Formats: sequence, C-alpha cells, structure tokens
Amino acid sequence: MTGRAAADASAEDIRLTRAAQAGDVVALGLLLERHRAGMRAVALSILGPGPDADDAVQDAVLVALARIGDVRDPAAVGAWLRMIVRNNCRMLLRRSRPAEPFDGLSLPDPDAGPEETLEHHALRDWVWEAVEELPVTLRIPLVLRHFTEGVTAYERIAQVLGVPVGTVRSRLNQARARLAGALTAIADAAHSDARVRTAASWDEARDTLAAAEAGHFGRVLTERWSPEVALMSGATRIGGADLLARGMDGDLAAGVRQRPVNVAAGRTLAVWEMDLVSPADDPGHCPPAVAWIMSLSGGRVAQLRLFHPVALRDSVLSERGIV
Repeated sequence: MTGRAAADASAEDIRLTRAAQAGDVVALGLLLERHRAGMRAVALSILGPGPDADDAVQDAVLVALARIGDVRDPAAVGAWLRMIVRNNCRMLLRRSRPAEPFDGLSLPDPDAGPEETLEHHALRDWVWEAVEELPVTLRIPLVLRHFTEGVTAYERIAQVLGVPVGTVRSRLNQARARLAGALTAIADAAHSDARVRTAASWDEARDTLAAAEAGHFGRVLTERWSPEVALMSGATRIGGADLLARGMDGDLAAGVRQRPVNVAAGRTLAVWEMDLVSPADDPGHCPPAVAWIMSLSGGRVAQLRLFHPVALRDSVLSERGIV
C-alpha cells in the first residue's frame, strides 16, 4: 500500500470509528466489513481453517459491538480488532489443552464484564434490544456465552440446556447470523435503558436473598414469580414453586448463603450469578457458585434453571430434595 493509500485508509478508519462511537450503526457495520478479512487471516494463522476460526472472528465482532467506545486511537482500530481475534484464539487453544481447566471465553479485559462494558457506550441498549428479537432457543445460549462470567463455555451452556455441545455451537452460529439482521432492523427504533433494567435486577436479586434469609422466600415466589413457575433440569421440568421453596429453605437451614456477583438482565431473560458460602463447620457442603437462569413472562419468572459450575454431589442433591 502506498503512503497516500495508507493515509486514506487511516482517515476512513478514523471517520467510521468516531461515527460508530457516536451511535452510527451503518458506520459500525462498514468498519467491521473493512477489517473482516484481516481478522479472519489472524484466526486462520493461529487455529487453521475450521469452525473454531469462524467462532473466534464472530465472537470478536460481538465484542467489538460492545466495546467500540473503548477505542482511544481510531487510526489503530484495525489492530484493535485483530487483537480481539488473537485473544479469542488463545482462549480457544487453552480450552483444547486437556491438562488445563476451561473457564470459558472472556473479553480481552478480564476485569470488565460484558454488562460493565455496555454501560460505557451508546450502543448498549441497541445491542440488548437486538438480543431480545432472537427466538428464546437462540437468545439463551447467546446471553450465557457473552453476558455471564461463569457459564460461557460451550460445555456449560450444553449442561444448562440439556443439549449436545454441537447443538450449542449450531445455535450460537444461528444467533450471531440473526443478530446482525436484528441490529440493522431496530437501529432507528427507541430502546429501553439496559443500565436501569440491570440495576433493578441487581436490587431484585439482593431483595430476594434478604427475604429468603428472613423466612419469606415463599412470599417472593407468590408476588414476583409465575404461579406455574417451572424448575428445569436441562429441557426437563423437575418441579415448581414447592420444590424451589423447599430447596431454598433447606440451604438456609444448613447455613448456606448466596451473594450476587454478576447480573445480566433483558426483558425476557435474566441471569443472576451467585457465590455460594458454605457453613463454617462444613466448608465443603456446597459448590462455590450457582447461576440462576430465569426466563421471564410479563415481568414474572416463568422458568428457572439452576446451574452449578461444579456439579453437586448426588448426596447433596438428595438432601435438598431435588433428586
């Protein structure tokens, strides 16, 4: 590339990046298309041809949607996009090593979760609104993959949904493809405030736990959850409100406490990620964490999936009345 051509390309990157940071959807799409070939080249050089390389590029596109506001040097946006792909590839390689535990794909900045990132730029409401346009079968794996901290791995999403890992990969590919169309379709529409909604969900998580510790979890279920709420294990309904109340009361009686550490909240899906604190006299009583994955209908919880990143022992499940 000649010096003049390079200068023109840099100027175009600057123009498109600044427009995208101001909320220009078309500019963001053009910017990503300009650099897609370079991003794919990086993925192929590290992973070789195949679905993993495609995943790394498509995940990078979604990260870019959430983080374009973080770019400080618009002239270097191409290098920034390629860096995201490179980091994604490295995470995929770590996952493929059997001797290393897989903690799921993270954003390049390990200290910033997806919702925290979204709160810092104008596209956050637009992205969430597009996610809501997806069918629930595609929405749940996409939200778990990109908006949680402990349920991002394909294997964990498969456990939550009770489907094979290949199905998770297929649904994520479909979700990403349809998300691009949804983003364009709603670009000019009014969007709800994701930050307000997430803050309200944080408050509800804390209120729910406080009420449970005060002996009022049953009242929370009556007032805020659907009367027909279903507790799901994979794709199977294993109980309703009675089983939920019994499980919560059993945990509290045993001295177990939950503390929210991450919340992702849409209009029809919310995820509360909790630390689990075992009683001091039985530090191994429960696994270290649990995720509440809730499907919402009319603002009420209609389905709940409880997922432990570390599976509970059968004996503990039996004690809680779940098996």
